[in-house]
Amino acid sequence: MTNNYDLGDKPSFEIARVTPTQVAALPEDYTQRIVIITLHDGGGIPEEFLNCRIDNKLLRKRYILERDWGANLIAKFLAQALGLEGYARINIARVLLDFNRFPGTTPPGTRDPLERLSIHTPFAETLDHAAKTLLLERYYDAISLQMEQACADKHLMLCVHTYDEHNPSLTRRPDLSLITRAACYQHDARMPFALFDPMYPDVLGESSCSRVLRDRISLNLERSGFRVSHNHPYPLPVGSLEVRSQVWYFFRYLRERFEQAHPASIDLAPYHMVWTMLLNTNLRLQEAETLKGYLHRYHRVEGEDLDRLRAAQRAYSEIWSFAHQTEVVADYRRSIDRPSSLSLEVRKDLLCHFDSKTGEPLARTRQMEQRATEIAQVIAGGIRTFLDTDRDASSKTRRWRASQASPDDS
Repeated sequence: MTNNYDLGDKPSFEIARVTPTQVAALPEDYTQRIVIITLHDGGGIPEEFLNCRIDNKLLRKRYILERDWGANLIAKFLAQALGLEGYARINIARVLLDFNRFPGTTPPGTRDPLERLSIHTPFAETLDHAAKTLLLERYYDAISLQMEQACADKHLMLCVHTYDEHNPSLTRRPDLSLITRAACYQHDARMPFALFDPMYPDVLGESSCSRVLRDRISLNLERSGFRVSHNHPYPLPVGSLEVRSQVWYFFRYLRERFEQAHPASIDLAPYHMVWTMLLNTNLRLQEAETLKGYLHRYHRVEGEDLDRLRAAQRAYSEIWSFAHQTEVVADYRRSIDRPSSLSLEVRKDLLCHFDSKTGEPLARTRQMEQRATEIAQVIAGGIRTFLDTDRDASSKTRRWRASQASPDDS
């Protein structure tokens, strides 16, 4: 098969540099705290994963359907408007590898898109075990490492997506949707027990982003004539970067607080094992999964590993007690510096048109670029207003309410 999806010189993950326009440019200390990410507007499929068993028409159809057309355009203009140096993007096509899901092969018959795993049709059926292992190790793991570095010290992570014009019922979707709630919390008002560690507080799953920031952006967009919804037509998949990063941010904060209180633990192997498990939010490390199985599924372990796991269990109990017997969770919830992860969905037809006969994307028009610029500048203005005024005001209100609350209210 001819590779029409060649990455060329592009890496699987990169920081795409932009020239700032300074429309709503932030002070330099703020620009270092924001990362804009596109996860699904990549077009690359390395040659080694294309083979004769894949029907070319089916691949092209799935490729067009899966791609978030126009997401890179919004991210570029948003980064420019905020005065950032660039935005982070994944250049691997979603049809091959969906980094916004947990690693693995989507089970046959899965109907709910939120339940999918990172390898889906048609590659789920055509790649063998060795090829899937290679795909995850060479690309998923490499992207994970670079994404962790890009997001490590950020206070706002904004993931830009695009969605279809119509729902399956053929009703028209809003121009934009701001997604801030995990599907598990939407359905069950709790986090999934078997995926992330149960030490993660369920209440943190209610919103991945400051509601004041979300509402400020929403208000600005509505004032500018764009119709906006929240957590519609779907919430965040549990395996999404927006959800995984929230768990990761909390456990990094917990580790910092615990090690400040217990500095002797920093160089001890049992504590390292526990932190590795807690921070393994993409479920890729076997060592972390082994400890999780021992702690929460009571796996039978024999030999010398048993002593290591028992020592880690004692360390885990100490960290659990610290998390539940101190104010660390309440402090994290109320902190002005608690990181936010916001998912932004923009309707595809605002940014891209498709040929009615072939389904292929058509050339982008000047009107589309102007619309993308306007959307980006309005969102940038909302972020700027939040950082300049809303954030401090809401923080003062929360501190005052906390001072008036009874101990049971926390």
